[in-house]
Amino acid sequence: MTGERVRRTSHSTEVAAPAGVVYGLISDAVRWPLFFPPNVHVERLEFDGTNERLRMWATAGGEVRSWISQRVQDPQTRRIEFRQSHPQAPVESMLGIWQIEELAGGTTRLTLLHDFTVYGDRAEDIAWVEQAVDTNSRAELASLKGLAERWTRFDELVLSFEDTVHIDAPEEAVYDFLYRVGDWPRLIPHVSRLDLTEDAPGVQVMRMDTLTADGSSHTTESVRVCFPHAGRIVYKQTVTPALMEAHTGEWSVVSDGTGVTAVSQHSVVLREDAVERVLGPGADLAQARRYVREALGRNSTATLELARRHAESLLRTG
Repeated sequence: MTGERVRRTSHSTEVAAPAGVVYGLISDAVRWPLFFPPNVHVERLEFDGTNERLRMWATAGGEVRSWISQRVQDPQTRRIEFRQSHPQAPVESMLGIWQIEELAGGTTRLTLLHDFTVYGDRAEDIAWVEQAVDTNSRAELASLKGLAERWTRFDELVLSFEDTVHIDAPEEAVYDFLYRVGDWPRLIPHVSRLDLTEDAPGVQVMRMDTLTADGSSHTTESVRVCFPHAGRIVYKQTVTPALMEAHTGEWSVVSDGTGVTAVSQHSVVLREDAVERVLGPGADLAQARRYVREALGRNSTATLELARRHAESLLRTG
């Protein structure tokens, strides 16, 4: 990729954390949706320890976009090179480098470089890509800096868990209930309102009002990526409740020989500065972890139970 058509950008920040911590967060691309605001989902297609191929979904310029990315990891130099092998128009080509430099005093300089070209070189398309790259790069660096600088409390801030329900019904019936999220307000008592768009097949953008156990309501916004042949729906909350800095999850339906096991999985980064505001003076991260685990688990288990009743009733009436 040479010539005047190539646009180059550079973004950097200093992080008060060890270089190894920063590199570890960047190298673990599968967890980027939890770490980086723009990223919705990452599927690792291939990885041999150095060379990696990823399918990525992310928001850019107000749209949900997807591409295949090739990466080369070099932990010795703390450098990761990437290239989009199947970019989405108007991007014609996109490549770049993550560079991590260890500074004195245990701090790190993180630099993100992009080189890209745009189909047809139309001014409006160039401006769109430049704006998207700038906005996402700034968001990624700021989020990574904030997370890395709390690395000594990482295990307290991040939690993952799952709930399961056995269902005596075909996998397709259970998946269909979870996929038809637009019907949830009339099927699920704790969902009071839901607005849904699905401009690309299997990519759902939704805004949902959810009732909590004390009768209050909170609004979330999410992007869902659906894999019907695999019985999976992954999602990223782009607007989260007060206690959560980030929230990703997955619904999956797996045949188990006597029916199916429906699974709801959650991963969360807690918003530390909201703990006392939400839970009261003196509340700590341990209390926040219990509260979030119980609240999310209660709602997702209720949804799975309703999916069970719905799918099993179809089997009886069918």
